[in-house]
Amino acid sequence: MRYAYALTSALLLGGTAAAFSFQPPAGAQTAQNEPGAVAASSAPRAAAPMSFADMVARLQPAVVNISTTQRVTVQQNNPFAGTPFEQFFGGPRGGGGGGARTQEAQSLGSGFLISADGYVVTNNHVVSAGTSAAVVESITVTLSDRREFKAKLVGHDAASDLAVLKIEGATFPFVRFGDSRQARVGDWVVAIGNPFGLSGSVTAGIVSAINRVTGQSGAYDHFIQTDAAINRGNSGGPMFDLHGNVIGINSQILSPTGGNIGIGLAIPAEQAKPIVDKLMRGEAIERGYLGVGIQPVDENIGAALGLPKDRGELISRVEPGEAAAKGGIRQGDVVVAVNGQEVTPETTLSYLVGNTKPGTRIPLEVMRDGKRQTLTVTVGKRPPEEQLAQFSADEEGGMPQDDEQADPSAGSLGIGVTPLTPAIARSIGVDPAIKGVVVTGTDPSSDAAGKGIRRGDVIVSVNRTPVATAADVARLVAQAKSAGRDQVLLFVQRRGTGIYMPVRIGG
Repeated sequence: MRYAYALTSALLLGGTAAAFSFQPPAGAQTAQNEPGAVAASSAPRAAAPMSFADMVARLQPAVVNISTTQRVTVQQNNPFAGTPFEQFFGGPRGGGGGGARTQEAQSLGSGFLISADGYVVTNNHVVSAGTSAAVVESITVTLSDRREFKAKLVGHDAASDLAVLKIEGATFPFVRFGDSRQARVGDWVVAIGNPFGLSGSVTAGIVSAINRVTGQSGAYDHFIQTDAAINRGNSGGPMFDLHGNVIGINSQILSPTGGNIGIGLAIPAEQAKPIVDKLMRGEAIERGYLGVGIQPVDENIGAALGLPKDRGELISRVEPGEAAAKGGIRQGDVVVAVNGQEVTPETTLSYLVGNTKPGTRIPLEVMRDGKRQTLTVTVGKRPPEEQLAQFSADEEGGMPQDDEQADPSAGSLGIGVTPLTPAIARSIGVDPAIKGVVVTGTDPSSDAAGKGIRRGDVIVSVNRTPVATAADVARLVAQAKSAGRDQVLLFVQRRGTGIYMPVRIGG
């Protein structure tokens, strides 16, 4: 015993001596894959099993297939209209020139039971009508033992793409939500679902990314990305960790072909469970709302404003009477933090505000005219999606036809401008109350043309300073050049829609 103790002490002391002999200088870094470091740091985490079979056998009974029967109204045209044969190829009884008819359609998806009394979670798009001309007539849930049940839609939420169904029957197998906040990139995950109608399909992979932002904006543009094979029909199915907990709901794939290429997206459990709980209770889903249009601060906009890229979001529109306007937010402000949390491409303004309870007073840190300030805003309630106005910036505007070319005096931007008069405003479809200069032409080789600025656009401001003449534009561009900037930020109005555009200054 004493000998063993002495030997152990000697080994420990020898190891210590060796460590001091070869210890790197203070502050020096070691390789991330230094021998022993990876194994030591990952030792507490469970490795991949030799087989997922035992886990799948336990979980598979709680995963269901979901199908809908829809009635679709289809407009049909009579190719023989206006000919002597029109009456033979018209409506249902051969009369008339075409018309509408109805036909049946079906959809397939996946889901999972979350309670013994038959509550089922799936994606909203799995149980919704495929088109505006379709009506869902019935929803069928099929268990792994092939039992079928007619389902009742308890609640659904389009913004989060979640829905809850209810089936009636004896005690059902079910699974529970886990904590998706514990998921790490590289963790194993298993997906079970109904791809292409192939029920009970199991795929495995790893977590490829967390908090993945896809650019859809909104309060729920945060996904778990996985390389586990996800295909059409997997929508609404569960993503399990190796403990059998549901950490995500498979909902989307990124693919140029519509098939799996190793980029699947799942709604995180931490995001889904509170919404599911509310839908089960019949409660409405409320989200925070500012009433603003936003743009990310990319490299070009950052250069134009003298701000770092990928930090904050630029306010391009403030809706009168909404929370932002009441709180003093102005067009051209850059919101850099919400309630102490930085606004980044991974944590967007929409995400932070959308997940704030309406009525909450929160501080917003903004950059305005190069100075940082804090405004307090009472978050509003987001209107239903169908009530939110959608504007198009792609409509062509009619300009009085003249042959005015790009005016080099307009600040070396490669654009020609003229003051916006009420008559021109009416002709190009913008509010006559708007002040600015209207683009009369662009140099095709200019950055402005490459960014899409075209004849009929209205430039309201340059670097957030209002302009009314070509001289105003030239003066502000000259100021930017003297300040060492190679871009200016234009606020461009087109058919009721405004957007900030960074434009490179020419030589």
